[in-house]
Amino acid sequence: MPRTTRIFCVSTLFGAATLAAALDAGLFEPADRRLLLVADDAANPETTPSVDAMPGFARIRERFDDVLSWNETIAPFHPAAWSPRGDDVPLWERHLRLLWGLGEDEVHLVVESLQVNASLALCQVFTGAPVDVHAGGLTGYGPTGDKVDPLVGTRVGRLLHLDLVPGLTPLLLTEWGVPPVPVPSEAFLKVLGELADFEEGLSPSEERPALLLGQCLSALGILGDAEEEELHLRMVRGAVALGHRHLVFKPHPVAPVRWSRLLEDEAGKLGAELTLLDRPVLAEVAYQRLRPALVVGCYSTGLLTAAGLYGLPVARVGTDTVLARLAPYQNSDRVPLTVVDALLPDLADGSAVQGWAMPSRERVEGLAMLLKAVAFAMQPRIHPGLRGEAERYLSAHLGPRTWRYFRRRRLAALALPGAVPARLAFIPRNATVRRLARRARTLKRRAGKR
Repeated sequence: MPRTTRIFCVSTLFGAATLAAALDAGLFEPADRRLLLVADDAANPETTPSVDAMPGFARIRERFDDVLSWNETIAPFHPAAWSPRGDDVPLWERHLRLLWGLGEDEVHLVVESLQVNASLALCQVFTGAPVDVHAGGLTGYGPTGDKVDPLVGTRVGRLLHLDLVPGLTPLLLTEWGVPPVPVPSEAFLKVLGELADFEEGLSPSEERPALLLGQCLSALGILGDAEEEELHLRMVRGAVALGHRHLVFKPHPVAPVRWSRLLEDEAGKLGAELTLLDRPVLAEVAYQRLRPALVVGCYSTGLLTAAGLYGLPVARVGTDTVLARLAPYQNSDRVPLTVVDALLPDLADGSAVQGWAMPSRERVEGLAMLLKAVAFAMQPRIHPGLRGEAERYLSAHLGPRTWRYFRRRRLAALALPGAVPARLAFIPRNATVRRLARRARTLKRRAGKR
């Protein structure tokens, strides 16, 4: 029998820790070789630390026979943009088998979201390899971003995910009948504990700090620089208003240095002290080492790991603003935003922050209904079977609190409830009315050009 080689593809230390936990939990059958393939898809990989250069990676490295670099393999191309041409696939498979010493091995793949170019390219090169997908965060609770090639989708056997919202079932890849398999939280916490033991630069203080998580939304084009500065300043003001005088800010790796200075100045004006956590460590490592009294963020996955895995108080800031700005509607960040906004308390509501607890089963069921409606509005062609559930949710629950998750124009394009304002609901939905409406819009545009 040929040897079996399992190739694990990751782009973040969080993803590598998730795979390490899955291995420890026995979720993979034995293989002759385990290769960890690191794909750094940052806009400028040269200026950000790679996964295998992060503190504590050596502990994860022990679970694999070798570590490979996708960036070096396809250089000078960038992982986020490169994929093999169809005619070149046999050449690339032969090249990779020689380069990585695979020979005639039977290859099994474990990749991140199939919307990531590196993962999809790997699946295209090894055309017959079975595939498992691991979801690194909250996006797994949403729909697949684009239609997956049947030559890839039919080979996916499982979706491995962290149980970040107990009771909530992921929607990712369900159009292919892919079953979700949760990675045990105990195994994940054990791996995170190994990373925390390696980290000696963080020491707990007598006064437990409020930990602020930055996300650099301006780099994604969601907010402007000034708007994101204000978002971080709101974190500082909100934490101080709740009585915290020791703050720690964990910036995004590509965030401008000036933001940290602004936050330090703002904290000083309010009688608090802010420390910059500029070490490239996971937020979860900071939770274990610093034991924060509060974790504040916009829609980071770290908010759910703080609450669900460590039992820490959490609060969100600015999700309403980002939901209003996020475009196009199909943007995959819409699902993490929706989950965080629907479940976690607003930092400005002190009583809600202090009294918050993990959601009940009824509340999780309500969130599942909301996410199905959002998923259909995002990807109606991928999930046409969700139309009925979307219509029922919108008919029963669309109101002042839930409108933020939808767009009237989007609902109109899909002929969903809520597309027509309530005061016009008496107008029949028929071809004549739609034709007259189109004619009126045409005349209005022509008049505006004169």
